[in-house]
Order: sequence, then structure tokens, then C-alpha cells
Amino acid sequence: MGAVASRRRALRSEAMSSVAAKVRAARAFGEYLSQSHPENRNGADDVPIRTWFPKETLFSFQTATTTMQAVFRGHAERKRRKRENESASVIQRNFRKHLRMVGSRRVKAQTFAERRERSFSRSWSDPTPMKADTSHDSRDSNDLQSSCSALDEDFEGLDWEAEKGLEAVACDSEDFVPPKVMLISSKVPKAEYIPTIIRRDDPSIIPILYDHEHATFEDILEEIEKKLNIYHKGARIWKMLIFCQGGPGHLYLLKNKVATFAKVEKEEDMIHFWKRLSRLMSKVNPEPNIIHVMGCYILGNPNGEKLFQNLRTLMTPYRVTFESPLELSAQGKQMIETYFDFRLYRLWKSRQHSKLLDFDDVL
Repeated sequence: MGAVASRRRALRSEAMSSVAAKVRAARAFGEYLSQSHPENRNGADDVPIRTWFPKETLFSFQTATTTMQAVFRGHAERKRRKRENESASVIQRNFRKHLRMVGSRRVKAQTFAERRERSFSRSWSDPTPMKADTSHDSRDSNDLQSSCSALDEDFEGLDWEAEKGLEAVACDSEDFVPPKVMLISSKVPKAEYIPTIIRRDDPSIIPILYDHEHATFEDILEEIEKKLNIYHKGARIWKMLIFCQGGPGHLYLLKNKVATFAKVEKEEDMIHFWKRLSRLMSKVNPEPNIIHVMGCYILGNPNGEKLFQNLRTLMTPYRVTFESPLELSAQGKQMIETYFDFRLYRLWKSRQHSKLLDFDDVL
């Protein structure tokens, strides 16, 4: 019994010594924190708390806990603010980029006179919109614009005469036959067979099959120039066939690129395409160059005629006429016979939407 009692006393004294050591460590840490952060005491000395810990030890524990919580909250707040600032900077950067892109397009689309007029316009909220006295400025701007347009016309006239002379020299041979270009969209059903049904007795027909999904206007223009140089260096188009899908008043030239009478006046890439195409038309042809449209009936409503009129205006000073007759009419039959073997074309047309018989077997 005596041994057991002495053992119990030894264990109790050891436990008390370890608790005392922990209390001393906590008291020292609390004193350190109270000296480093005196603002975190919050009057803890005045609050009576019933506990078996000494009062100064309890103060040390409370100070440590409060400090740790404050440090953690400050860290979380800094991280949150950092994320918000990064998100705001990304949004601002994207918005500035958007403004630059939109602003560049607007500046390109505006003429000098429109920008001048816009600079003097009043705010829409002004109940009495007025313009300042800009008679002298407007007169100067009009004079400058007229002089610039006159210079542009002179340069265009010089370019026109130079290109006309080069074309006349290049095509001045007895065996020269004016080229006829066929532009075929892959969106047309069984379009891959169209080059096989063209007139075989006419070597001047140049078929060009382009990818409707992935091609661009630049790709089409480069391919036309390359094929013309292969046919005869310096040659230009006298007749052209555009075989693509569309409908009354519109053409599906490329994916997400629909030509309408309004879009050919606004979209820059489409305007650039038709102007570049006009430079590939002949200048020595005594008659207007012809562009036929097949695969759809553009003139099914008045917007089709507006579209052709806008395209003719875009391609000025080159003389170009657009035709899109019905295939069953006499004019349509003449158009078909200009480019195709009429018998093979009718055979292809009858098998165009058929899945029962392959056109290769028919040929």
C-alpha cells in the first residue's frame, strides 16, 4: 500500500509540474503579445472571470486568441481585395480593348466631313442644340476634301490608263480568247462535279471551286489572280459566273458572310472584296463585263435589284453588269450554254439532290 501511495504522489507531482510549465509558457507568450500589440487588450483586466487559472494567465490566452483571429481576418481580407482588384483590372483592360477596336472601325468608316461635323454637334440632352460659327472652317474643309478627291481621281485615271495599256499589250495576239471565270461554292449540292460538266470545246472557261466554310475573300481573290496568270499572263475577266446559294435579294458567298444591298455598303471586308474583284475585270472589253449569278434567283424581290445596283456602284469606274435569269427561260438557257455542256448540266441537275445514284456512275 505504501508503494502504491508513493507512486500516486509521484504521478501527481509530475502532472502538476507539467501543467505549471505550460502555464508559465502561456504567461510568457501572453506577455510578449501584450507588449507587441497593446491595442488588443480591450480592457480584459477589468472583466471578472471565474476560473481556476490565474488572472494574468487568462489574459494571456485571451490576448493570443484575439491576435490570431485578427491576423487571420486581415489575411482573408487582403486576399479578397486582391481578387477583386485583379477582376476589375481584367474587365477594364478588355473594355479598353473593345473601345479601341470599335473606335478604329468607326474612324475608318467616317469621312473627313462627317468627323468634322460630328466634332461641332451638341449633346442630345441640350434643349437648344446649336452650332458655332464654322463657316470658314467648313469652307476650308470642303476645299481640302474637294482637292483630295480631285487628286484621287487623277491618280485613278492614271492607274486606269496604265493598266489598260498593259492589258492591251498582254492580250494583243490573234489566238487570245478572253477568259471566263466560274466561281463555285462548295455549299452547292454536288458542287465537286461542276468542273466536269463545263464546255469541253471552250478552253477559256476557268472553274474555281472554293471552300464555303473556311475560305476568306482574300483566298478567293488570290486564287482568281493565280488562275488568270496561268491562263494568260496579264489577262482580265470578260465574263464571270458566281455559282452559290442564296435567295431573293441576298447571296451566301461565305460562311457568315451574306451579301445584301445594305451590307455591301457597310461591311469593310465585303466592300474590299468587290472593289478588288472589279480590278480583275477587263478594261479593253468594248462591252460591259458580265457577272452571272446561278444557284439562286436574286431578282425575286426589289432588294435583288438594289443589291446589283450597289455592286455596280462599288465596282465603278469598271463597267460591269449583273445578270441572274431564271434557268428555264431563254436567257437562262443561253447563260447555261455559255459555261456548261447543256446535256451534262441537265443530267447533273436531275441528280443534284439524289442519294440513290452516284453521279460518277452516270458520267
